Amino acid sequence: MTRAEEDTHNRGTNRPAPPGGPRPSPPPPGIAPTAPPPPHRPPAHATPTHAAATHPRAATAPTSAAPTHAAPADPAASPAPVVVSEEGLPEWLEPVARTARTVAPQQLSRFLPPERGGRQSAVLILFGEGDHGPELLLMERAGSLRSHAGQLSFPGGALDPEDGDPEGDGLLRAALREAEEETGLDPAGVQIFGVLPRLYIPVSGFVVAPVLGWWRSPSPFRAVDPAETARVFTVPVADLTDPANRATTVHPSGHRGPAFLVESALVWGFTAGVIDRILHFAGWERPWDRDKQVPLDWRS
Repeated sequence: MTRAEEDTHNRGTNRPAPPGGPRPSPPPPGIAPTAPPPPHRPPAHATPTHAAATHPRAATAPTSAAPTHAAPADPAASPAPVVVSEEGLPEWLEPVARTARTVAPQQLSRFLPPERGGRQSAVLILFGEGDHGPELLLMERAGSLRSHAGQLSFPGGALDPEDGDPEGDGLLRAALREAEEETGLDPAGVQIFGVLPRLYIPVSGFVVAPVLGWWRSPSPFRAVDPAETARVFTVPVADLTDPANRATTVHPSGHRGPAFLVESALVWGFTAGVIDRILHFAGWERPWDRDKQVPLDWRS
């Protein structure tokens, strides 16, 4: 997913989590719980959103859960459907799955899709479990690019015709396809367990579906095209929730938004806004200093 639009997105949303609702499952180690989101079910149309070298992680043996992505036996036949399933998820991911089922679009962002128009796209928010516990997959754009050089993002991009209907499973397929093309991961090992409400990026006109994935059978990953991607890497969720790694970015335009200083990089804009909301509504957010500001040129 390109980052041209990230300075237009922040978490200027309905931040407080109203009382009530189910009690969240225990969070990953080192993550303090907060209040869950209010009971709410989004409308049906809201459901279908780096080392430079190959990562040494070896793929684990597949479980009994059915793969969520498979190539059709006959190239001329319709592609196999992409299944959304919470079956077999680790307990610590249940609060994120619940958030996908209950959160309202306006609780994620003040930028919501228009009734008509917008370029349909999707990002893959892929959770795994590594040496330091639960983790999230991110990628960094190449520093030589003419625009958005060095910015961090989720894998993702625009819907292609072969992905199918955006009102069906087209956006799920787009998220998996883009992740494979950008990071080299094997989509057969990814279990899609939910989709957050679609969000809008006004500067580009993108309507973005945040697709939630569990890395059930991890596979090696890398920056497939070094001209586009500098690195692909995982970040421990505990690092994202650490108050010492949190800050607010201030764009020259005056835009303010959440940010994370992790893995020698600054995560900001659209990506940081989505991570911030997931941490909040999953009950993983810890109190942090919102007055701590980091400039976008923080390395200089």
